[in-house]
Amino acid sequence: MRTSTRVRLRRKIEKLNTSLLSLGGKVEENLRMAVMALERRDADLAAQVIDGDAQVDRAEVDLEEECLEVLALHQPVAIDLRHIIGALKINKDLERAGDLASNIAETALHFASVSHVEVPNDYYVMAHKTQAMLKKSLDAFVNTAVRLAYEVLAEDDEVDWMKHTLHKQFEQRLRKEPEAMSSLVHLFLVSRHLERISDHATNIAEEVIYIVTGEIVRHGQKLGKEKRSSSRALSEDTL
Repeated sequence: MRTSTRVRLRRKIEKLNTSLLSLGGKVEENLRMAVMALERRDADLAAQVIDGDAQVDRAEVDLEEECLEVLALHQPVAIDLRHIIGALKINKDLERAGDLASNIAETALHFASVSHVEVPNDYYVMAHKTQAMLKKSLDAFVNTAVRLAYEVLAEDDEVDWMKHTLHKQFEQRLRKEPEAMSSLVHLFLVSRHLERISDHATNIAEEVIYIVTGEIVRHGQKLGKEKRSSSRALSEDTL
């Protein structure tokens, strides 16, 4: 590839990165606002998140078109090709995470008019963990940091366990508060949405590993603790 062509391609990839990080920032903010709306029972804040999801959708379409244009015009290879393919997949994961943040905002709207049903603090603990995972996965992308990506993969199990614990609490509360069934179902769905967002953060981290190393760690290939530790140690040695 000629130097001038290579420079143009790098500029296109840098533009893609900027667009992707802008989308990621919007999704992070929507998730933060959705959780805050639930905590404060703030209908106006919840409505902002729901209305803002259209912006996320438009950005996702625009970024996909940018990626396809680069693939068609520049025919990248090796790490550049992996980077653009990874960006396409991360783009879709962010859009879906944005949809789930909007779903949480829908629940916040419901709870804005329901003051008698308690929202346990465990939901907010799970939310903060999920937010941290999403941020770390985007940081891993920005810095092409495999170590951070493997940390996200390891943390996914913790969020899964939180959701399992909240499911048990949900079943117990249903027996004790059958009159609040509708609100409790809404609330339990928040834990499902958060767990799915953490899955998308994990997907993003997996794409970072693919971009940097060419290694595919998907399709339920869960790393055991020993393998995770050795993988993280290897990644630290190679960064």
